[in-house]
Parts: sequence; C-alpha cells; structure tokens
Amino acid sequence: MKYKFLFTILIFFFISVFITLGTWQIFRLNWKLQLISQIESSLKKPPVDLSISIKKDYLKITTEGTINFKKQIYLYNLNDKGEPGFEIINPLKVNNENFLLNRGWIPFEKKNKEEINIFDEKIIVGVLKKQSKASIFKPENDILNNYWFTLNRDDIFKFTGQKFSPFVIYLNSNNQIPIPKKITSKISNNHKKYAITWFSLAISILLLYLYFRKKNY
Repeated sequence: MKYKFLFTILIFFFISVFITLGTWQIFRLNWKLQLISQIESSLKKPPVDLSISIKKDYLKITTEGTINFKKQIYLYNLNDKGEPGFEIINPLKVNNENFLLNRGWIPFEKKNKEEINIFDEKIIVGVLKKQSKASIFKPENDILNNYWFTLNRDDIFKFTGQKFSPFVIYLNSNNQIPIPKKITSKISNNHKKYAITWFSLAISILLLYLYFRKKNY
C-alpha cells in the first residue's frame, strides 16, 4: 500500500511538472507573437533619422557618416541559398558615435576586391538590430588574416581600436554586391509545438495511471 501511495505521488509530480512546462510555453508563445507583431509594425514604418531617434531593435533608420574601409571585417556566413561566403562589416562613424555597418554578403572570391567598396556613405538606409551573443561552439576569429566567425567585441576592439554601439546597422538597398541581408519578422517560434508536447505527456501519463489503477484495484 505504501509503494502505491509513493507511486501515485511520483506520477502526479511528473504530471504537474509537464503542465507547468506547457503553461510556460504558452506564456512564451504569447510573448513571441507580440514581439513578431512589434517587429512587423516597426519594419512597415518609414526610416527615421538615426541621430535624433531612440535606438531600438528593428528600427528603420537613415543616416550618413564616415565608413572605415581599412578596418573592414570579413565575417563568415551563408547566404539565403546556403552558399558560404563573407558578410562585409564596416566601422561607421555617425557624429560622435561608432556603429558596425553590415553591408551584405559576398562570395569568397570577392574578398579584398575594390568593386565591393563602391558605396555612397552619404546615403545610408538600414535597420538597427541589437547584436546577440555568439554561439560558444563557433571557432575563434583569425584577426591576422581577417577571417571572422563572430563579432566578438574584444576582438573588434583589438582590430579597430574602437568601441561600438550594441546596435548593428543592416544596410537596406538594392545592391548586387555585397548582397544586403534581409531583415524580417521571421524568427523562430516553436512554443506552440512545445506546449502541445508537454500537455500531451501530462495527459498520457494520467490516462496510463488511471488505466493501471483501475486494472489493479
């Protein structure tokens, strides 16, 4: 009898854990849907002057500044088709503030070619995006050969001697090369699937428990 009681407690403990996890995923789902809605709304608005605006994620901006092509960073990444190459990252000075400007993707063979630096720095239209933490599983940057895997802030300071805003400007243009990265509201949102999984586990365990209880009593 004692073992049956302990078994019942254990069963309902797991059921409560799975229900809690499912409920948490529902909260995460609602938060993510609100975030996507805010991003979509922000991206539909016309660009604003960077120098007089409050900086925030997915803000469309327009500005002008001075681009440093000598300290151009070649960041390894795949394009939309899954082809390997580099994203071109430039230090950009706007008034007295430094930004990183992501001008887009190039294939490997275009590295250090003059044609990728034909750009009017007086007309910069783009989207602000706060830099996220890089995966710890990515290789270390090869600063000497200008071959980067992450925008590690310490490495960037060693390379440029400057500190930058946490917001990266992603260029929005019709350039053929570099090919600008498209910033959209399409972000990972699997919380509904996760919630269904946790609730399904809770229900399954409860039904199995009730079945075996009925069979053994």
